Amino acid sequence: MGSTSSGRQAAARDRDSEGRARNARPRDGLGRPLPYDADGVDRQPEGVVRAPEQTVAEAQELLDAGKPFHAHEVFEDAWKAGPEGERALWRGLAQLAVGLTHSARGNVTGGPRLLRRGAGAVEAWASDAGERRPYGMDLAGLSAWARELAGVVEESGEAVDAGGRAPRLRGGE
Repeated sequence: MGSTSSGRQAAARDRDSEGRARNARPRDGLGRPLPYDADGVDRQPEGVVRAPEQTVAEAQELLDAGKPFHAHEVFEDAWKAGPEGERALWRGLAQLAVGLTHSARGNVTGGPRLLRRGAGAVEAWASDAGERRPYGMDLAGLSAWARELAGVVEESGEAVDAGGRAPRLRGGE
């Protein structure tokens, strides 16, 4: 019978309808798992196909609410379902959201690393595509926000307020 080396019985893994492993534990606003009996924040449904403008609007609402982990999931849906030529953009935006998530969790190494990786991806996409504001987004401003926040996190060595440090995807809007 499945037991671990410490003698505890291994817990059955949560599975979806296709049998893929899924963690059904509730999560907090930053995506951290909570005990099974805790009240958590509703998770974003996976695999939702949205129009790009809807993706940007929904992600901004989640970022403003201090839920960058959830915004990352919205960007990830666009990355996986969007046109091939835009996948690097959506992946870069997802990295920015994950970087903010880690920075808000107090990960002063991984947060800045992901913020800079996302900034580089967004910059590279904008450079390759020759577009400054796809779907109204201010990519140069997002890149500057990410690099500045990475420095703040490294310098302070402390977690940041995710909602208070949320980027404006469309700039001054």
